[in-house]
Amino acid sequence: MLVSLLPQEVQLFRHNGFVKLPTQFSLERVKALKAVISQNIDQAVEPVVRQNDRIIRISNLWSRGRIFRESIASDEILDPLEKLLGSNIEFVLNRHNHVYLRDRSSTHSLEPHRDVMHWSRTIVTVLVYLEDTNVENGCTYVVPGSHHLPDLLNFADQEHLRKIVQEQCIPVPMSAGEMLAIDSMIIHSAGRNQTDGTRMSMTLGYHSVDELSPVENSKRILVRGRRIYRGNEVN
Repeated sequence: MLVSLLPQEVQLFRHNGFVKLPTQFSLERVKALKAVISQNIDQAVEPVVRQNDRIIRISNLWSRGRIFRESIASDEILDPLEKLLGSNIEFVLNRHNHVYLRDRSSTHSLEPHRDVMHWSRTIVTVLVYLEDTNVENGCTYVVPGSHHLPDLLNFADQEHLRKIVQEQCIPVPMSAGEMLAIDSMIIHSAGRNQTDGTRMSMTLGYHSVDELSPVENSKRILVRGRRIYRGNEVN
């Protein structure tokens, strides 16, 4: 049985909007993932995103092979997520589900942002770091507690809010194999890579099973538990 989140860690996630998972991928799994990712990049296996004719992101990880599906549905991720999402968990196919490869020229996601628009539709994002990440090579930045703040869809256009976000952002360095769970309403960004090396990470989105939907969602994959329906309409 893997280590799961303690009640105090769950409270920190609810309060701060992020928590470092107590589990991590082995260096052997990290190495294997990087090998397949490099192969996908070298062969330009679609779908991909390019910047200056260079591939910086590969998408649709779930369909890219067994090692990705096993990692996405691994105990290392799902055991701690059960404490946040319950025992019935779905992987989201159409939000995140990608790998980013950042170098000195990368400009994607450098501006503080939210991943979802409303608290009632938020997901838990798990960032899996496949290389050591620090301030120098562009670690993740978060604004603790910002998932509680209302009316921030256009905060970048409001000078006073933008100033608050910039002043309250903190870096979250992580080692290869470690994982960070964030509430997707939290304001966050990637840091700028100022080194000659790369910074590779996998971004995965999870949601609890929608107990009010009687129809299976083709954009979600059940990775733990079962689909349940608890609607109380009169037939």
